[in-house]
Amino acid sequence: MATFLHPGRHRVAVLVRHGLMPMELGLIHQMFGQTRSAEGDPLYEVTTCALSTGEIRTDADFPIYVAHGPEALREADTVIIPASHEEDETDTEGRLGSALAAAFASIRPGTRIASICTGAFVLAASGLLDGRRATTHWKASQRFRELFPRVELDPDVLYTDEGDVLTSAGEASGIDLCLHMIRCDHGAAIANDLARSTIVPPHRDGGQAQYIRTPVPEPESSSTGKARAWALERLDQPLTLDELAAHAAMSVRTLTRRFREEVGLTPVQWLTQQRLERARQLLEETDLPIDKIAMTAGFGTGTSLRQHLRAALGVSPSAYRSTFRGPAAHTANESRTADGHRPGNP
Repeated sequence: MATFLHPGRHRVAVLVRHGLMPMELGLIHQMFGQTRSAEGDPLYEVTTCALSTGEIRTDADFPIYVAHGPEALREADTVIIPASHEEDETDTEGRLGSALAAAFASIRPGTRIASICTGAFVLAASGLLDGRRATTHWKASQRFRELFPRVELDPDVLYTDEGDVLTSAGEASGIDLCLHMIRCDHGAAIANDLARSTIVPPHRDGGQAQYIRTPVPEPESSSTGKARAWALERLDQPLTLDELAAHAAMSVRTLTRRFREEVGLTPVQWLTQQRLERARQLLEETDLPIDKIAMTAGFGTGTSLRQHLRAALGVSPSAYRSTFRGPAAHTANESRTADGHRPGNP
């Protein structure tokens, strides 16, 4: 019997091991399993597999039964490795066992491979992370460095994206990573719909800090929430730190400190992130010219938008739009003038 039953869908294989955290397995199935096209069709098929079929111990008071073996990895478009407290936390050598090594060797070249939490130990032991940037749970970062000195570990971020290999820091950032992959596959509109349906934030940038000591301000202290809401309604306008501080009723110095505490970013970094999200949404969902999108998102000029988008994603606005709207939309957009009219039309 075939492991995957819907050949038209993107195939996600989740490789679980003894000591699995059920929440991590559940969030993968929830995020990818609930993703729908604009017409309501499922876009992913998710299959759980193990090195051998049967009962898998979890860190809860119940096991799970896994019906699929490592053959699922050979058929997958994306492979995800959740954490195992039982195996990752007792690994003292940083080497794959023979069965796990054989399973990894069976994965097709070009398959996207991701980890959640200490699942990054498996990717590192396989050699996939050598010379690459990666993250894991901050509590495991010291041991990770000792075992895998060839990996460029960044324990302060939510997730990393090295193209075909991605890592995330923990359970909650695993949701962020899943949304990031879905956004890369199908665009912000579908990812945002999924986020709304599952009641999670639609986007947290991978570079955001994973461990913020005071994520929620004390009741007697002021918050940057009012200033952020004010700024989101005015992204098309020049916004200064003084203005943001005034709307937060605090000094610029306090504003900057509170931003780092509450969202893990400086005010300038946060503004740039929000403007990029606005630009991406407009590129995906409208036929507006690039210069108009740049002005609406607050970048001022098409040149500035191109520079920021290329720095963040490595692509131009036109190439990004073509990915989600097809070459026809790109051609139609290029035939317009800066004010949105076709040449010769009033």
